[in-house]
Amino acid sequence: MRRTVALLSASLFTLAAGAASAQNATPHNLILFVPDGLRALKVTPETAPAMAEVRDKGVNFKNPHSVFPTFTMANGSAMATGHYLGDTGTFSNTIYSGYTSVPGGDTVTPFLENDAVLGDIDEHFKGNYLNEETLLKVARANGFSTAAIGKVGPTYIFDHTDRTDKGPAPHSIVVDDATGSKTGVPLSDEMKDALTKANLPLTTPGRGDNGKAGDAKTAGTTAANTAQQAYFADVASKVVLPMLRAQNKPFVLVFWSRDPDGTQHNQGDSLNTITPGINGPTSLAGIKNADDNLAQLRKSLDELGLAASTDIIISADHGFSTISKESKTSPSAKASYGDTPQNYLPMGFLALDLAKALDLPLYDPNDKNAKIGDNAHTKAGNGLIGNDPAKPDLVIAANGGSDLIYLPNNDKELADRTIKALLEQDYVSGLFVDDALGNFPGTLPISEVNLKGKAVTPNPSIVVNFRSYVEGCNEPTNCSVEVADTVLRQGQGMHGSFGRGDTMNFMAAIGPDFKAGYVDALPVSNADVGMTAAKLLDLHASAQGGLMGRVMSEALPNGETPKSSEGELTSKPAANGLQTIVKYQSVLSQRYFDAAGFAGRTVGIEAEGSKEKTAGK
Repeated sequence: MRRTVALLSASLFTLAAGAASAQNATPHNLILFVPDGLRALKVTPETAPAMAEVRDKGVNFKNPHSVFPTFTMANGSAMATGHYLGDTGTFSNTIYSGYTSVPGGDTVTPFLENDAVLGDIDEHFKGNYLNEETLLKVARANGFSTAAIGKVGPTYIFDHTDRTDKGPAPHSIVVDDATGSKTGVPLSDEMKDALTKANLPLTTPGRGDNGKAGDAKTAGTTAANTAQQAYFADVASKVVLPMLRAQNKPFVLVFWSRDPDGTQHNQGDSLNTITPGINGPTSLAGIKNADDNLAQLRKSLDELGLAASTDIIISADHGFSTISKESKTSPSAKASYGDTPQNYLPMGFLALDLAKALDLPLYDPNDKNAKIGDNAHTKAGNGLIGNDPAKPDLVIAANGGSDLIYLPNNDKELADRTIKALLEQDYVSGLFVDDALGNFPGTLPISEVNLKGKAVTPNPSIVVNFRSYVEGCNEPTNCSVEVADTVLRQGQGMHGSFGRGDTMNFMAAIGPDFKAGYVDALPVSNADVGMTAAKLLDLHASAQGGLMGRVMSEALPNGETPKSSEGELTSKPAANGLQTIVKYQSVLSQRYFDAAGFAGRTVGIEAEGSKEKTAGK
């Protein structure tokens, strides 16, 4: 079926290509603006006037989709390559690498939002851990000027195999949180001179109060990430865009705004309470901050005479939810921890509960494989389960609204025991299992959600989706709440689940190669963003895998508008009756996943007999 999808994507690419190339022999410029963690329905003329203007005057992608797991690096890889995670291997922000990553902290579970970690993983996996070519790399090789600015990790992923201190010129300009540090991508002499002339520092400023997440007794931040992002916006508008214009050739610029994501994660409006959650004044300030950055970029395009020749695609990596730390079934929630309110789930609850259910010791991969005793949890939520931490039976990569479980020995009997233990927990809502392990009641194969392809990083054995529900308002995707395996507290923000609150990201586009005032009702995804960007630039990357997005041809002048349909996948019931359900839409054979989980435990997967409102359809 995936081969069919690849062929259909290619055919749509060809149909759309004719429309754009006929009117634009020389490709226009492209800006990809990523407002990290922006929920689609939070954009209004009041909350985000610049993004609302792009949506209303350009293309309104009213049926958008983040790829699952709905994490930053995962979706960054989809935008950068046009491929789904089964090909890119970026299954979440934290993965099991299969080897000890020194820059990651001497761990087998590195956190990928780190330039040094990305370089290390690239080196381990023959120079390109994504196993697919990225947008900026291909554009650079084809004579475009290229730059990426913003949040560390996803910014660099767009040209992660290139460093200005290695290899021949030209290079992509990369400015992120790590710029000016030992782990950052080095600046060229030209960039250093240009920044100095613009009175901008050569080192990115920190987040200040915005970086303060608080703890169980202290509320997090009440400030948006204004200072750091003002620097990025100034670098883009006062240095990089004038530089690109002076080079007098088409350019591609990626601007990855940490807000509203960073502010929604750390906001202190809702300590240990579900409401207002991520709908308080601090989160709204984060949305406005990202919007101000976009407005500044568009103003610079106007002043430089580039607006008429520049396409802008806006695509958030994922939606967002408020964190719940409640469970009635979890053994770990019944224990006591110094940093966790009584009866709340601690960080690393999945690893703790599985170790107990399997009667195996738990070790911390982020603390020199130290053994975890009573009333304690691992430092980052990750865990190694088994009698020998150097050869674990299970590896848990904790991420947030979903976690990854790896079985390095591919033990099918252990997989069965693990799945049965997971099905007993009220915080679980949907399980996906590596096809190589076989079929298990209550679960679906990972291949059904595009997680099985040509990836070179280890495939997760079991992907665990956590429960989500709606509280605080009548709009599900604005008021989604999810259980999350994270150091953050109940009432703060997280993503990663398969609920519609997390899969419904904001998407819009405007420019000479897009229709004006067009509402696109067809489902679209972040993988489509990568494919459409490549099409607009007339770039042709070689593909290792076939899990590709499609060109959003219906949004292009004279482009084809294919038909869509809806569908549902349902697993065989487990012994307790639970079934993993996936609701999706299709364009031809391309699937777009709205939501997945157990009935009544995921936003978008209604309990039997209910008529829950679901957005984006």
